[in-house]
Amino acid sequence: MKRNLLIKHLGKENCILYREGSNHSMYRNSENGKKSAVPRHPNLDENLVFDICKQLGIPKPKIN
Repeated sequence: MKRNLLIKHLGKENCILYREGSNHSMYRNSENGKKSAVPRHPNLDENLVFDICKQLGIPKPKIN
């Protein structure tokens, strides 16, 4: 999955950019306070995307 599509999905699920690290961007779910790191690679593995969503407590994105 493309990273920019994941970022759009996180925005729709009320997840905001918490802070920027050197290799990752940290996102926080504004509803439950859970945090997760999103790597700065253009393409992300589907299993990694599912793990990020699980850590944030949001539904998995629909992957075409």
